[in-house]
Amino acid sequence: MKLDSAKGRVENSMTELEEKVKSEVEKIIDPETGLTFGQMSLITGVLEQAPGEVKIDFVPTSPFCPIAFKFAKDIKITAEKVAGIKKALVYVHGHTMEEAINKTLNRE
Repeated sequence: MKLDSAKGRVENSMTELEEKVKSEVEKIIDPETGLTFGQMSLITGVLEQAPGEVKIDFVPTSPFCPIAFKFAKDIKITAEKVAGIKKALVYVHGHTMEEAINKTLNRE
């Protein structure tokens, strides 16, 4: 572990709220494989950006995953059900439509 001065905390350490969110969204199941997002390591980051607001980074199973938007929406809905979460921003990475998905999903 080392100090990340930009974030003002120790790298690789998560707040309790970040851990709760990660734990919940990692329970989502990919219907094609039957595996959870946690088993497939699809959630690459959870960061509390402001009190009650988290940013979640997600990598779909392929760059052309036809249900990447649905997965991202499921992550957002699941995260926002966690006690203490007011807002979840979900960012898809590594998908051909990531810019459009991210813009649509995270607009006010």
